[in-house]
Amino acid sequence: METSQARALALLNHLYLIGMVVVISGILTAAMVMQYAFGELPCPLCLLERLALFGCAFGILQNLRGPFSDRNTGWTLLFALFLLIVSVRQSLLDIYVRPGHAYIGSAVFGLHMPVWAVVIALCLMIAIGVRLAVLGGNVHMQANDVASFPVVQQAARLAGWYVIILCAINFVSVIIQCGLGQCHTMGYALLEKAV
Repeated sequence: METSQARALALLNHLYLIGMVVVISGILTAAMVMQYAFGELPCPLCLLERLALFGCAFGILQNLRGPFSDRNTGWTLLFALFLLIVSVRQSLLDIYVRPGHAYIGSAVFGLHMPVWAVVIALCLMIAIGVRLAVLGGNVHMQANDVASFPVVQQAARLAGWYVIILCAINFVSVIIQCGLGQCHTMGYALLEKAV
């Protein structure tokens, strides 16, 4: 393969991966807006879904950060599979409303968050498959890492910092909500103890 063609494929791969990180961070931002602006506390399974999304983002960011590796793509796929398993379980738990157990959260475009998480997990897996099938494997990425494209490297760095900040906010929020015990959607455990 010509070096110019390999360089173009590497650039498209980097842009595609940055796009995936931006979408994942947008989803996580929307979840946190629903939590803080609308008062919809995440349930324990919702928190696991957020963890899976952070895992997907960090797997992608590892490929944008350093030497490109199929291992990082594998981690992203494993976290997407984990997201799918948790969200399918939550959707199945909530498919039949039990007495005293209403669906948690409001619907967005007619779907509740667990169902959206199933869709997101499937879309992530498809997006990774499309990237590998259309843009090729990672062979051309080894010689053309993100440092070869300064503007793309800066965008990847900004996206990475945004995901890290989201992760830190989420971590503090989980500690405030759950304390060091079992997590529920009844309120913020540490704030209630302080009152």
